Amino acid sequence: MIEYAKRIGRLPPYIFAEIEQIKLEKKKNGVDLISMSIGDPDLTTPELILNEMIEQVKDPNNQNYPSSMGEEDFRQAVARWYKVRFGINLEAVSEITNVIGGKEGVANIARAFINPGDIVLCPNPGYPVYENGATKLCDGEPYLMPLFKKNDFLPDLEAIDTSILKKAKMMYLNYPNNPTGAIAPKDFLKKVVDYAEDYNFFIVYDNPYSEFTFDDYIAPTILQVDQNHIEINSASKMFCMTGFRCGWAAGNVKLITGLRKVKSQIDSGCSIFIQKAVIKGLNEFKSERKPEIVEKNMRVYQERRDVLINGLNDMGWKTEKPRATFYVWTQIPEDETSSMEFAKKLIDLGVIVTPGIGFGQYGEGFVRFALTQPVERIREALERIEKIL
Repeated sequence: MIEYAKRIGRLPPYIFAEIEQIKLEKKKNGVDLISMSIGDPDLTTPELILNEMIEQVKDPNNQNYPSSMGEEDFRQAVARWYKVRFGINLEAVSEITNVIGGKEGVANIARAFINPGDIVLCPNPGYPVYENGATKLCDGEPYLMPLFKKNDFLPDLEAIDTSILKKAKMMYLNYPNNPTGAIAPKDFLKKVVDYAEDYNFFIVYDNPYSEFTFDDYIAPTILQVDQNHIEINSASKMFCMTGFRCGWAAGNVKLITGLRKVKSQIDSGCSIFIQKAVIKGLNEFKSERKPEIVEKNMRVYQERRDVLINGLNDMGWKTEKPRATFYVWTQIPEDETSSMEFAKKLIDLGVIVTPGIGFGQYGEGFVRFALTQPVERIREALERIEKIL
C-alpha cells in the first residue's frame, strides 16, 4: 500500500480548490471573468532584457549545464547591484548565490538549517511557503507571528513568549509584504536584528518587492542593518520575469554555504542565458533609484492602484493605498462573515480576488486584489463590485 510521508500529512488542504472549481464552472457558462487574484505581473519583460536573452541563447557556451551557485559574472553583477542600490559591499565569491526564483531559495534555506522540531518564526498572513513548503516539509515547527492592522502589519515582537524566542532557530520576514503591501521602516529592522542577536536565531529576509514601490518610497534591505542574515531577491517582480525563474540569495557566508550545499545536490542552477539577461537588467541600476526599465512599469501599476483604491473608497469600501507591491489588502465589508464566502460572491459577479484566509488564519476578514489588469478592466470590476456594496 502506498502512503504519503507524514510530513505531507502536515500540509493544509488546498484552500483555493473550491474557488478554482467555481471559476471553471463560470467559464464553461460563458461568464467574463476579471482575475485580480494571482501575483503574476501581466506587463512584459523589458525589451532590453529580452533582446539580450535572444543573443545569449544563441551562444553554444550558454546552452550547457550552469553552476548551481550561479555563474561568476552573475554573482558579480548582483554584488554590484547591492553596492549601487543599497550602498553595501558583498563578496561575489562567498556571499552571493543564484536561486531558481525566490521560492526555491525560501524553501531550500530551511532544508539547509532546520532539523525536526526546530521552531521557525513565520509571519501570518504570509507567503504560504514559509510555514508549509519550508518549515513543515523539513519537519520544523512553525510559530505564527500575527500581522495585525493596528500594528501596521508588522509582527509584535514583544508578544512572542521568551520561551519561544529562546528555542527559535530562524525567522522569515518579508517587506514590502505579500499579501498586505505593508512596508518596514529601518528602525523596525534594527529592532528585529537586535532580537535575533539576543535570542540567537537568524533572519531570512524575503525581498522580491524591493523595487515594486510607489510614491518615491525606497525600500531597504536588512543587510544594510546587519549582514549576519540572508536576503532572497529575484528578477521576477522587478523585471516582470516570473516565468524565467532567476534570483539570488545574499548575506552571511555560513548561510550562503549551507544553501549552496543543498542546491548542489538537487539542482543545476538557472539557465546561463537567463542569468546573462538578468545581468543586463541589473547593470541598468546606477543608484538607489529605479532605472527607467523598471520605473516605466511602476507608473502603470501605480495608476492601477490609484484607480482601484479611489473606486473602492468612492463606494464606501474604505481602503488604504499601499506604498509597495502590486497588491491591495483590504478588510471585507462589515456585513460579510468570511473572506472565502465574500470571494465567492465576487466570483458570481465575474471578479476574482484572493480570500485572506488563504494566507493563514490571521488573514481572515481580508481579501487581496492583485493589480494585474489594465485600468479599463479594473473600472469594469469596480462597476460589478458596486452592485453588491
